[in-house]
Amino acid sequence: MSDDSFIREVNEEMRQDQARALWDRYGPIALGVAILVVIGTALWVAYDYWDSARANAAGDQFSQALDLANGGKADEALAALKALEDDGYGSYPLLARMRAGTVLYDKGDFTGAVSAFDAVSGDTSVPDSIRDMARLRAGLILVDHGSYADVSARVEPLNNDTNTLRHAAREALGLSAWKAGNFADALTLLDKVSSDDTAPRNTRERATLLAELIRGSGSAS
Repeated sequence: MSDDSFIREVNEEMRQDQARALWDRYGPIALGVAILVVIGTALWVAYDYWDSARANAAGDQFSQALDLANGGKADEALAALKALEDDGYGSYPLLARMRAGTVLYDKGDFTGAVSAFDAVSGDTSVPDSIRDMARLRAGLILVDHGSYADVSARVEPLNNDTNTLRHAAREALGLSAWKAGNFADALTLLDKVSSDDTAPRNTRERATLLAELIRGSGSAS
């Protein structure tokens, strides 16, 4: 045997010994990590499937409730929305609560609709943006079916320069003030909307028209 061959064999033996030593030392750990990765991946896939299945089922329930409402079956729609509120998944229970308020309004149950929106706006577990929307919805109903005090109690918290719903809130307050005979207050609120370049154009146009109607009637003098 040549020296080169002998050296190669010795090197090969050394590599095999090192490999065996590494496996003896780290093999079980590597195997355990691999098993954990496989288990973790399987659990994540299973959870993702379960999560998607529940979300899809809740979405189907919500769509069915909307179909019932759009078909004029208010009571059946409300029952379906209540079931979704109680047993739904993800954001659908909250959507069901908001939609139930709309169904009650369409049904002519204005008191029930306001109560539904008040319940959402008073729920501290609900995101602030949704609570504000519920306040506005209740306030808009009360413009026609309540007093200025009723509207203000819901909408006044939105009447600040940082709230994204401030324009609609001021319009609702202005309409309610006009209805109550508070023409000066109505003009102040409506002018604030019509002069605000950040307000949606259709909202500014409505506010301008309403203000002109009040001034034209001579009520504000």
